[in-house]
Amino acid sequence: MAAKTESRTVTIGTPDGSCDAFVAHPAGDGPYPAVLFYMDAIGLRPVLEDMARELASHGYYVLVPNLFYRTGPAPVVEVTDLSTPEAREAFFGKIMPLVHALTPDLALRDAGSYLDFLAAQDQVAPGPVGLTGYCMGGALAVRTAARYPDRVAAAAGFHAGHLATDAPDSPHRLAGDIRAELYFGHASQDDSMNAEHISRLESALDEAGVTYRSEVYPDTVHGYTMVDTAAYSESGLARHWEALLDLFARTLKQA
Repeated sequence: MAAKTESRTVTIGTPDGSCDAFVAHPAGDGPYPAVLFYMDAIGLRPVLEDMARELASHGYYVLVPNLFYRTGPAPVVEVTDLSTPEAREAFFGKIMPLVHALTPDLALRDAGSYLDFLAAQDQVAPGPVGLTGYCMGGALAVRTAARYPDRVAAAAGFHAGHLATDAPDSPHRLAGDIRAELYFGHASQDDSMNAEHISRLESALDEAGVTYRSEVYPDTVHGYTMVDTAAYSESGLARHWEALLDLFARTLKQA
C-alpha cells in the first residue's frame, strides 16, 4: 500500500546562485533512499510534482530541481495549453534557448549541489541515490551517473533525447565511467532517439560492461509520460512506473 506523503519547496545553494526545487517524501521520519528527479524541457510544474509525490509514496525522498533557476524561479516560462501545434511552437520558442544554455558543465556542477543537499537531509538514508530523467533529463541522468559513480546506484531515462550523437561529449561516450545500473524506456517514434541512436547507445554500454535494460515502448512518441501534453500515453506512463519502481527496489537500499 502506498504511503502518505509530504511535500514542500526548498532552496538549494549552488556555485551560481540559489536553485528552487520541489521535495516529496513519505510522511514519517525515515530515513528513505534518495532520488534525484531530472525534469523535462517544459520545466518544473504541477505534473512533475504529482509524479514526485507518486514516487515518494513508494518509500523514496524525491528532489525535483528547477534546472533553469539561473533565469528565475519556476515556472520560468508559463506553461499554457500544449495540445495544439501553434501553442507548442510558441512555448518551445521561449524555452529552447534555456535548454541550450544549460551546458553539460553547468548541469554537472549543479548536480553536485543537488547530491550534497540530499546527503545532508536527516530523512535521507546514507548511500548512493537513484536518478530518473525525462526528455533532456534523461541525458542529465546519464551524465550525472558518469560524473559521480560512487554516489549513484541507478539511473533511468524515459523518452530521453540525444543520448548517442556524433558530438564529442555525447552521453554514450561516458559509458566507461558508469557503475550504476541503467534503464531506458525509449519512445517508438522519436527523432531525437531513433533506432540507430538506440543501437549506438547499447553498443557503447555493452562494450563498457554496464548493467542496463533498454526497451522501446510501442505506439509512443517523445514525451509519453507527461499527462499535460498531447504526447501522453496512459500505457506508456504505467509501464514507466513499473520499470522505475523495479529498478529502484533492486538497487536502492530500503530503510
